Amino acid sequence: MKKALKNWFAALLLAAPLGMAVAAGGHVEYEKVDIDLGDQVSLQRGAQIFTNYCLSCHSATGMRFNRLKDIGLTEDEIKKNLMFTTDKVGDVMQSAMHPKDGAKWFGAEPPDLTLIARSRGADYLYAYLRGFYKDPTRPTGWNNTVFDKVGMPHPLWEQQGVKAVELDSKGQPVLVENEHGVKEPKLYWESTGLHSRRLPNGKVIEKEYDDYVRDLVNYLVYMGEPAQLERKRIGYLVMIFLLAVMLPLAYFLKKEYWKDVH
Repeated sequence: MKKALKNWFAALLLAAPLGMAVAAGGHVEYEKVDIDLGDQVSLQRGAQIFTNYCLSCHSATGMRFNRLKDIGLTEDEIKKNLMFTTDKVGDVMQSAMHPKDGAKWFGAEPPDLTLIARSRGADYLYAYLRGFYKDPTRPTGWNNTVFDKVGMPHPLWEQQGVKAVELDSKGQPVLVENEHGVKEPKLYWESTGLHSRRLPNGKVIEKEYDDYVRDLVNYLVYMGEPAQLERKRIGYLVMIFLLAVMLPLAYFLKKEYWKDVH
């Protein structure tokens, strides 16, 4: 028993410097994304984007297709519009691509996305999905301002358009400092997509694509815990019950117990 306690104590001592180092490290601030799990239209659009573009390579084995009924979709709508890898609405969301093929083509198996929003955070995903740019120095031809040397190609390039990196005379990316003082590639618009428009002066409007990505991130957050809306609703009912019923009962019970004391 003493030996086990000593081992635990030693492990804690070894872990402490690592934890302090992580805490002392630089913290990257990402633009805040407005997540609204009560917006069923946004969740439905996000589910459509996810099944059409993400589920080709990534799985979500913690999520079943029939749970999409919780966001207002009927079973027929799910079967006709969102199910491409199975014909059973009770099945989990399995990738259309075999994991070994993903490892062969991209260098690593595409991760399961069921809990990606809980592990990475909504703001990170929002920045990541808007951070792809064309980079001829990468094997896939794509890179990302949030995840440098990313192995995944841009799945939504047709919707966003193509940002390309400016190269120097040696064929290396030109780096500039952003508003946080961090060096990042200097990008320019090579083309616009379905959800990005160009004004007469050449300025690109990205709001349409930003909204598109927000819907996807909104769904990813929902998918990480589909029961959270119901859990919160039950929590509010419990609090109302405690305040409206139990608190008065406790008050009058206290008066009854103490009435002979005073």
